[in-house]
Amino acid sequence: MTGKTCVVTGANSGIGKETALGLARMGARVVLVCRNEEKGRRVREDIRRETGSSQLDLLIADMSSFESVRALAAQIRQRMPRLDVLVNNAGAAVRYRTLSADGFETTLAGNYLGPALLTLLLLDLLKSSAPSRIVNVSSEAHQRARLDMADLQFERDKYSSLAAYSQSKLLMNAFTFELAHRLEGTGATANCLHPGVVATNIVPANAPLIVRVIFAAIKPFLLSPGRGSETSLYLASSPDVAIVSGQYFVKSKPATADPRTRDAKVTADIWQWTEHMIGL
Repeated sequence: MTGKTCVVTGANSGIGKETALGLARMGARVVLVCRNEEKGRRVREDIRRETGSSQLDLLIADMSSFESVRALAAQIRQRMPRLDVLVNNAGAAVRYRTLSADGFETTLAGNYLGPALLTLLLLDLLKSSAPSRIVNVSSEAHQRARLDMADLQFERDKYSSLAAYSQSKLLMNAFTFELAHRLEGTGATANCLHPGVVATNIVPANAPLIVRVIFAAIKPFLLSPGRGSETSLYLASSPDVAIVSGQYFVKSKPATADPRTRDAKVTADIWQWTEHMIGL
């Protein structure tokens, strides 16, 4: 990865930190996108200490805020003459239904709309840097998602953290497959993945006590963030997938995604809705 520039969102902890660390070890210039500047600085120093890399940039952004995402994209375009890999890793599970700064349900905004906006704003840079790769971190939870295009923000149906999280990942997969179709012939690829059930901080601090107790009990049996980053790193760097696009990966192997994410009408509808929501 020497000479390549990689952007990793949600790099302050967990899978994102391990993905950034792995890319730095391979010799890439890594742009760490973090929401909290203090945590971001600590992570950058940790990675610098472990790898000896002097090619670590830190940019601060809240992926649920369109203004913040647009500012992030502008900084990347201004500072980076090329972009070889974009890893959309940032994500969260939100216990209660809240609204983002732009008035969207927060899980939808942070897990899907923000990353989609960042991807589209950087698309010209990715195309001009081809061969380039877009890697979207999804989840097997998308298989259980409900999809009501008339109520993606849970304004009618009862909100639950798991339902909102699962839906955001189904939308991400559908977006990835439609994007891959639109990128055909450009040299840029787009794939998504399930990292495995990983011991990260995805469970919110205000989650119900029983959820936190159960998660604490099973955490020793879950994958480490390092293991969870393996498929992200594979898609970001392996020559085996240099020209593979529009696929869903589990354990670094192609897997079957929910059939709805492969339906041409569904993906077209999601794409059109997404463009409208993010103002592109």
